[in-house]
Amino acid sequence: MGATAGGTWRDIGCGTGAVTGAVLEVADPVGVIGADPSQGYVDYARGHIADRRAQFVLADAMQLPFADSTASVAVSGLVLNFVPHPARAVAEMTRVVVPGGQVGVYVWDYGEGGMEAIRAFWDAAVTLDRQAKPLDEAVRFPLCARSPLGELLAGAGLQDVEVDEIRVPTRFADFDDYWTPFLGGQGPAPAYLAGLPEGHRAELREQLRAALPRAVDGSILLHARAWAARGRRGREGNPVNPAT
Repeated sequence: MGATAGGTWRDIGCGTGAVTGAVLEVADPVGVIGADPSQGYVDYARGHIADRRAQFVLADAMQLPFADSTASVAVSGLVLNFVPHPARAVAEMTRVVVPGGQVGVYVWDYGEGGMEAIRAFWDAAVTLDRQAKPLDEAVRFPLCARSPLGELLAGAGLQDVEVDEIRVPTRFADFDDYWTPFLGGQGPAPAYLAGLPEGHRAELREQLRAALPRAVDGSILLHARAWAARGRRGREGNPVNPAT
């Protein structure tokens, strides 16, 4: 994000503390406070991030327990699409950074050309069952695209908003390597799959097996895309405070 070393950070929706750990390693901050609504995640992060510069608190992204203008940077990774009112969460992040401070977020893209492993699953599922459509993350999380994400930050009053694409390869050794994670029952796609009768599940599996691209060695190379957005709080005036 280009933030100056030595600042104070807030990691909103910190989960296990992965982003907090990266900030400590890369940004050399004075301190980082991670906030998450899950006591389990807060306890885990406290137990696994030993750096004294890190603290973790139980908090809702839409009502942060931090005073105005007390952080240099506020970040949130892979969280906003799960927040009931993401505009409120970004407004809170903007509120807690100092004038001139930065807000940064990133989310996976579940739409066309985004998370190709998930996209292939839902495309096949909807072909066989139109009732699967509302469960598709692309439908449930319309925020996870370049324009909506940029508009979200700008709507909070942030200036100089930029949205960048992050694209990473996701290689599977073979079809079973691709298919097995869907059998775990956790997440929208695995949960949908677990609820199908065995015959429908097998039909979906074979449709995917036929549709996915294969290399000569049988491996499947797909890609995942995330959008990373950042903006700067203005030097004058107050951040936007949208209604919840």
